[in-house]
Parts: sequence; structure tokens; C-alpha cells
Amino acid sequence: DVQLQASGGGMVQPGGSLRLSCAASGFTFGSYAMSWVRQAPGKEREWVAGISGAGSTHYADSVKGRFTISRDNAKNMVYLQMNNLKPEDTANYYCAARWMVMTARPNDYSNWGQGTQVTVSS
Repeated sequence: DVQLQASGGGMVQPGGSLRLSCAASGFTFGSYAMSWVRQAPGKEREWVAGISGAGSTHYADSVKGRFTISRDNAKNMVYLQMNNLKPEDTANYYCAARWMVMTARPNDYSNWGQGTQVTVSS
């Protein structure tokens, strides 16, 4: 039974940083690509960053250079370090898992955790 538990959200001022964590269980973690997807109120889900089982990373243009995704296969954890946060980064952030192949399309992911809210405001 796939379980994904995201944590680490909160409220931060523009320019601040947050680190999101996602604890995974119930599947062979190293064989799955992991992504972070966000959804702001009234907007569609937006893929933010992804990492393959081997550690290859990919980012949406909107976060490139500010966000870093990483994973620890020994601990079944995936992280999202978010620096220089902007008000437009405000959203509920979800971690998602997909067998083998990472894509930037949220609809390709069938395994989701609950979200963690990130609010960037002065």
C-alpha cells in the first residue's frame, strides 16, 4: 500500500527558505521516480521538480535555480529545498511517485501524498 507523507510547509517572507520532506513507504522506493507538484487555489496542478531513481533531476522553469530536489533511497525520503521564495510560490505542495519513468505531467502520477501548505507573504 503506497503511502506518501509530506511535511515541512509553513509561512515565510519573500526571499526566505523552506525545506519540504516526503516520507515514502509501501513500495520499492528506488524504482520509482518522485516529483513535487503544487496547486494554488483556483489553479491547476503544476509540476515543480522531479528526480529519477538514480538521482537525475529536472525542474520547472519557474523554480530553476531556486529549488533543489533530492532523495535518500536508504531512508525512503525525498526533499525539496526552496530558496528565494516568492509570493507566486504559495500553494499546497504534494509529493508524487511513478514507476520508473519521471514525467512533468501531474496526470501521469497515480500515487500521491497529502499536501503541505506553503505560504509566501510579507
